[in-house]
Amino acid sequence: MERLHRIKYLIQARNCVPLNVFLDELEISKATFKRDLEYLRDRMNADIIYDRAMGGYRFGSNQSAGEKIELPGLWFSEEEATALVITQSLLADIDQGGLLGPHLEPLKNIIDGILGRSETTEKELRKRIKVFGMSARRSAIESFEVIGNALLKRERLHIDFYSKGKNQMTERDISPQRLIYYRDNWYLDAYCHMRKDLRSFAVDGIKKARIINAKADEISEKQLNEHFGESYGIFSGKATQKAKLKFTPERARWVASETWHKHQASSFDKDGNYILEFDYNQDPELIMDILKHGSEVEVLAPTSLRKKIKEESLKVASKY
Repeated sequence: MERLHRIKYLIQARNCVPLNVFLDELEISKATFKRDLEYLRDRMNADIIYDRAMGGYRFGSNQSAGEKIELPGLWFSEEEATALVITQSLLADIDQGGLLGPHLEPLKNIIDGILGRSETTEKELRKRIKVFGMSARRSAIESFEVIGNALLKRERLHIDFYSKGKNQMTERDISPQRLIYYRDNWYLDAYCHMRKDLRSFAVDGIKKARIINAKADEISEKQLNEHFGESYGIFSGKATQKAKLKFTPERARWVASETWHKHQASSFDKDGNYILEFDYNQDPELIMDILKHGSEVEVLAPTSLRKKIKEESLKVASKY
């Protein structure tokens, strides 16, 4: 089947392909190629003809070079295969503890077979495209597959969860709702039956997980978006305050093109400063993001957030 994919790929890529190219690229005999060609024509309705003037095989007038032939299994054009290799590279780089590797390997093998010995190989793409996760936590996530299975089968989980902020381990039953990859780390949005509310759990904090014999409570997408999408950051909850930030004209060149919140409001004042407003609930993550801009940003509101930024800035200055 891989040869059939390769025959179609070669014609797609080169429009007209001489017989000797097929034999060399696929490392097959003329008789094998003839059998494959007959199968493509008779079983797959592939309109492949031999063009004597061009000296090779091409798609007939009833089928364009870019048109897809429905073949069993996966089939991609060169551009699609390249995009998949890039995606596979991205997934490999966010795959902290080999969580996805075993499941990506079959796809990788198919892509390698499609690309074959083309000019842009999978190895070359991997060498040229790099992804660096600056804030990824490198600890292994042993329960990742159990969480994924419960999530898709809509079953409850019993977890042992370690909270870094509280330095505390708790046991609880949860109804998993969705997995989120945020700032180079995995999080699980779930309904916590102990707290009787929605919570977002850092997956690397879930030390043990097992599926229990109970169906997960279903939370509507609307409710999830209202709870997790109203405020700033991953541990948001219902929005209770509105932040108003002022960035200098110089910093605005970068920040004006960033999305801090999907419902943010922004404008420029008469001096060219960039004014950004959005809702939030908890502020630790927001404080970190504000401080990284140093003197290029000023908190205009609320007063409580402005005070926390001032206090933290003074603590930093005292160390120098």
